[in-house]
Amino acid sequence: MQPHNPTWSAGAPRFARQDLADLQRTQGDDAAWRAALASDPATALREIKGSFAVATTDARGRTILAVDRFGIASLCYRLTAGGILHAPRADAIAEGAELNLQALFDYLYFHVIPAPATVFEGVLRLPPAHYAVFEAGQLRVEPYWVPRFEAERAPSFGALRDEFRSLIEQAVAREVDADKPACFLSGGTDSSTVAGMIGRVLGKPAMAYSIGFGAEGYDEIEYARIAARHFGSEHHEYYVTPEDLVRAIPDVAAYYDQPFGNSSALPAFLCASVARGDGVRKLLAGDGGDELFGGNTRYAKQKIFGLYDHVPAALRSGLLEPFARQHLSQRVPLVKKAASYVNQARAGMPDRMMSYNLLDRLGHAEVLTPALLARLDTQAPLRHQREQWQMVKSGTLVDRMLAYDWRYTLADCDIPKVVGTAAMAGLDVGFPLLDDDLLDFSLRLPASYKVRGLKLRWFFKEALRGFLPDAILTKKKHGFGLPFGVWAHSHTGLKAMAADSLYSLAERGVVRKPFVESLFSTRLTEHAGYYGEMVWILMMLEQWLQAKAPAFHVAE
Repeated sequence: MQPHNPTWSAGAPRFARQDLADLQRTQGDDAAWRAALASDPATALREIKGSFAVATTDARGRTILAVDRFGIASLCYRLTAGGILHAPRADAIAEGAELNLQALFDYLYFHVIPAPATVFEGVLRLPPAHYAVFEAGQLRVEPYWVPRFEAERAPSFGALRDEFRSLIEQAVAREVDADKPACFLSGGTDSSTVAGMIGRVLGKPAMAYSIGFGAEGYDEIEYARIAARHFGSEHHEYYVTPEDLVRAIPDVAAYYDQPFGNSSALPAFLCASVARGDGVRKLLAGDGGDELFGGNTRYAKQKIFGLYDHVPAALRSGLLEPFARQHLSQRVPLVKKAASYVNQARAGMPDRMMSYNLLDRLGHAEVLTPALLARLDTQAPLRHQREQWQMVKSGTLVDRMLAYDWRYTLADCDIPKVVGTAAMAGLDVGFPLLDDDLLDFSLRLPASYKVRGLKLRWFFKEALRGFLPDAILTKKKHGFGLPFGVWAHSHTGLKAMAADSLYSLAERGVVRKPFVESLFSTRLTEHAGYYGEMVWILMMLEQWLQAKAPAFHVAE
């Protein structure tokens, strides 16, 4: 951004105030932003909907930065002796910056680098629903919006169902490209809903794009075909091969402004590339349904663990926890399972959600070099998660897990995946299920409508019964999962790329060479899917380093 330009903005903001909406219509987004943020930014931002990132400097020299509630549009910043720099990408303002070793650890822990950190020292990313004010050499960063769950006390299913369907239609109508309506289609409830609603809104079927995999247990394209037939969509399929990965991995890794380890990025990019070849300019994605309406299996699982909180404290500390410590190593299955339940449940939230974290389970000292470990705070990611968990003060356990996932699953992982790979393919992308009106609707939907007993997405599915095919409503969640571990074990070229990448990362002093050797000699053979995930995130880190920081090395 050039210093003489007082305002930069991106996205598609919707201004609720009529005077601002009029200004936007007559003079454009930048004029409306300057007027909106002239006095109290936090109050103004709470009334603005849609995706957006904005940076504006007013007449008195105050710079204000802000991004939307989900961080669909990105904004990074860096303080310098001359003031504050900002850009949509971290690497655009990172000249001369060293790599942030703690952020590299965050990447290995989360498989992405959660805001506000970036991989570059001194370069920060504005978290979703946050704004920053830089004035007189001082920077202040705060949330302008925090989720508040206020469930309806006497909900009417019929009224909520009708409102819900209407809100989805409106959201799709706002986002869709009417000339060439197109969407991703995995065959799950979210993408199928978007595909069907496009046809309802426009009166003509969507162009739907799906990915398949020639690997047992990974290919679920038949569900996409069911949805496409049901809605009469113009269906396009592409089967990903290991050769596709060998060709695309270096480019996808290098496209991102920092290391990015979501393996679904590759099939999403290939899917978007097919659409781009057909002349599509914008794809709609189904992301958000699980996180707004209770569709992830961990929500039901943590409800079970949450029952432990209702056990009297004296019984927990005096009987159950001593029992668990004593019997955790028992070989009797039921006894061991009971002890495991107590030990996980007593950890509390959000700690117990990370009890299966891949890096923790493998062991930091097993994976990372002593030189790198000596420079890390390995507890920092957990503190980051606890702070995020504590931000939301209202709602049930399920509600708070949803808000937690709005940050980590959506804003830091899935949204950058889709936005980044679509942009790489030359496309825009829209997220109708993350529409602010649907978000507000979910905040007042009772938690029992989201997860009823242990039934996930109860309301979402029941509200769309008769619209979605029954086979889609009853299928297990899958999406564009990538069989990387299976292919890395069996495909010579892909295995060679992965091995070269990991051994190169070991030479940089990031990971221990014996750990790399164990991955390829035994672990991938034992469990290709599980250990393949670690191979993937390490490979993508090395591929990014080769493109962006080839000289990087951890000093002894």
